[in-house]
Amino acid sequence: MREKVVPYKEKQSGKKEQVAEMFDNISKRYDFLNHFLSLGIDKRWRKKAVKLLAEDHPERILDVATGTGDFALESAKLGPQSVKGIDISEGMLAIGRQKVLKRQKEAQIELIYGDSEEIPFADESFDAVTVAFGVRNFENLEKGLSEIQRVMRKGSKVVIIEFSKPKSFPFKQLYNFYFNRVLPVIGKMVSKDEAAYTYLPESVNAFPEGKDFEQILEKLNFKLLPTHPLFFGIASIYQARK
Repeated sequence: MREKVVPYKEKQSGKKEQVAEMFDNISKRYDFLNHFLSLGIDKRWRKKAVKLLAEDHPERILDVATGTGDFALESAKLGPQSVKGIDISEGMLAIGRQKVLKRQKEAQIELIYGDSEEIPFADESFDAVTVAFGVRNFENLEKGLSEIQRVMRKGSKVVIIEFSKPKSFPFKQLYNFYFNRVLPVIGKMVSKDEAAYTYLPESVNAFPEGKDFEQILEKLNFKLLPTHPLFFGIASIYQARK
């Protein structure tokens, strides 16, 4: 059994509550930090992930752990009838809704409060589901993935972007130094929340990446599709069908 990593170790609240509090705390600086610390590469990753959905022509898309809505906005470029985004952080959702309004996408995109382990939609409601850098924050990973499967239409696809760990020299060493030493310092200075950017590398290290994550998907009766490593293995795009 994997250790449950939480942002605020001194608090007694559960992981779900702590993750929501953490993202509320950093919501106003999240987009800047996210794009700055990744050198903007995360935008290209979302574009690549959305292209994997294009052949399905999904009409109804759900973005789980939508945060400030970047994946939902990118998915909307496929021309679906609707995109729903859910998240447990009202602070992040508020920023996301501002972005939706600014781009005049409110008729197509709706961002609402929602728990990945109790998704507020009926069975088989969606033609595609996306998650970007969110599954490692689930309090109960298998329960969250099972809920995703429940709301997927039979034959539809889920696309998940998540951090992974490079394996080859010297990128593994450079990555570990940046992720564990540099990133928490910059994150603390800009976000004013030390725990948030200490939690990030801890949560990535605890996440069952690669083959381990694929095995969990198979255990839950997803049909695996090819996994795409990104940028020397710093992240991966997982995809599977119901």
